[in-house]
Amino acid sequence: MQRPIRVLVAKVGLDGHDRGAKVIATSLRDAGMEVIYTGLRQTPEMVVNAALQEDVDAIGVSILSGAHMTIFPKIIALMKEKNMNDVLLTGGGIIPEEDMLQLSTMGVGQLFAPGTTTTEIADYIKSWVKENRNF
Repeated sequence: MQRPIRVLVAKVGLDGHDRGAKVIATSLRDAGMEVIYTGLRQTPEMVVNAALQEDVDAIGVSILSGAHMTIFPKIIALMKEKNMNDVLLTGGGIIPEEDMLQLSTMGVGQLFAPGTTTTEIADYIKSWVKENRNF
C-alpha cells in the first residue's frame, strides 16, 4: 500500500492571517493527503527544515503580505541547497500575475490566486507528485 501524499502548509513572515491556510490544510486532508501545518510566522529556513524532517512531497506557502518575491526565492534556494529537487513548492495568496510568472522561471510550481477552488489545488498537487515523485 502506498503512503499518502505528504504536504507541509506554511505561513512565512509576519503575515498573521491564516484562515486561508487552515482551509487549504483541511481540504487537502479531506482529499486524502497527510498535512503538516507549521503555524504562523515561520522563516524560510524553518519551513525547509520542517519539510526535510517530515519527508514531504510538497510545500504550500500561503502569503498575503506582499513579500512573495523575497520569500519564495529564499525557500527555493534553500531547497536546492538541500537537494530537495523532487519536492514541489507551491502556494497562493495575493500575488500579481507577472510575479507568478517570474517565480515560475525560478522553479516555483503553480501559484493560486484567491477564488481558486480547493479541488483545483488538490488535483494539481496530486498530478505533480504522480509525475515527479517515485510513488
